Amino acid sequence: MARLAYILAASHSGSTLLAMLLGAHPEAVTVGELKATNLGATDRYRCSCGALIKECDFWRRVAQEMRARGYPFDITRAKTNILDVDSRYAAQLLRPLHRGVLLESIRDRALTLSRVWRKHLEEVQKRNLALLETLGTLTGARVVVDSSKLGLRLKYLLRIPSLDVKVVRLIRDGRGVALTYVNPAEFADTRNEGLRGGGSGVSTETGREMRRAAREWKRSNEEADALLAGLPRSDWLEVRYEDLCGDPSNTLRAVCSFLGLDSAQIVLDFRSVEHHVVGNGMRLDSTSDVLLDERWKTFLSEEQLQLFESVAGDLNRRLGYP
Repeated sequence: MARLAYILAASHSGSTLLAMLLGAHPEAVTVGELKATNLGATDRYRCSCGALIKECDFWRRVAQEMRARGYPFDITRAKTNILDVDSRYAAQLLRPLHRGVLLESIRDRALTLSRVWRKHLEEVQKRNLALLETLGTLTGARVVVDSSKLGLRLKYLLRIPSLDVKVVRLIRDGRGVALTYVNPAEFADTRNEGLRGGGSGVSTETGREMRRAAREWKRSNEEADALLAGLPRSDWLEVRYEDLCGDPSNTLRAVCSFLGLDSAQIVLDFRSVEHHVVGNGMRLDSTSDVLLDERWKTFLSEEQLQLFESVAGDLNRRLGYP
């Protein structure tokens, strides 16, 4: 049975860092976000190994193995995003984040009315499973780490009978996350300006104003709360970004123990191991240093902090951030 470690988090909470640290373990592998969306200008998009994604030998081997399993595959058009359905009706129903057991049951009943959705879900679940098995076959890893983060994607992965899913819920101070939403080019991409925007040097993600940024962070964490409320406590682990950065060794030991990985084989110099990651721009940075990013303390104005407080302050404190 395939084993998936799914990182559930608001975007820009440190999921790529955690995934790459785990992916450096000899019994695990990550390619970042398995939903593989928003790759932008694919002709200029770079794999974390440095190669252009369309010229990367690893992804060519993945494509060959996927074809052998009956799935034509191209990472730039991976077709692994469960939410990318060719039905306006189903797409509208999939827009809200996870809302809890009652509302999800209503959503499920409404979605079953769409033949397009039923066929799409079956096909994309099989495709995700084939990709997970392919990655395990090519690398010898027992655990595949997916940093896609979205709760609704996780909901449908959990329904694949032959997939063993463990969830790592990653939490970061909402003020730090909100700063990345306000100015993603500066605070949510690689520090190498020439490689921003997936390697093109041109950042494509637009900023949000603070009120919207705070709402987005809040809803992502409310979604995580709602989804985890329906899972056995033994199937998920809570990790804080600040703990990961402050004490990576002990934090990774706890995560490895949860995932059934030998903590004696943790590799903190994670960039010494070859990775082929898509997703957040930090995958293209050059250092393995695990540094706590609290630039929000300097760059957020008093007005922005007050706006965040009015929208999401209560939840931020409930999650442990004064």
